[in-house]
Amino acid sequence: MLLAVSEPFLEAAKNAETSQGDKAVKILTLLYGMAFAVVVCAVLLLVLGVSFHRPVTAQGAALYDPTSEAVVHGVVLEEQDFDCPVSEGEMGSHLMLKTSEGILQVHLAPVRIMASHGFSFVQGDQIAVLGSRVRLAGQNGVVAREITRGNETIIFRDGQGKLLLVQ
Repeated sequence: MLLAVSEPFLEAAKNAETSQGDKAVKILTLLYGMAFAVVVCAVLLLVLGVSFHRPVTAQGAALYDPTSEAVVHGVVLEEQDFDCPVSEGEMGSHLMLKTSEGILQVHLAPVRIMASHGFSFVQGDQIAVLGSRVRLAGQNGVVAREITRGNETIIFRDGQGKLLLVQ
């Protein structure tokens, strides 16, 4: 009789050990799965070009610092349109300018304003930019106040950085 009682007890003990072992395996599998998912997400973000720069808190004229004004001479490499803080939530027009210091991003004005005035630049244009030096999204740049091309001068902003052009 004693033998009969101990067999079910041993059977129950084995089942309990197997059950605990299954739980441990399930927890480890879950942890490995979560770690794998985090790694996959990080790799995807890097591959897709997501950058983790400190957000720019100022916009528009607030980014213009009259004390950092400089004149930069260079050759236009290309014109680019994209959303940036200088354009205050609008699609902005920009120039990539090859200078003696390297390539600078020149922030002009919102695309709609550039189009309404018929302003455009082409690759190879020799220009001089008077503006405030900035560093946005990891790139050195200039917020243009005035651009001179040959005998033509385009005035974009006043001395405090407020956009003077309207549509």
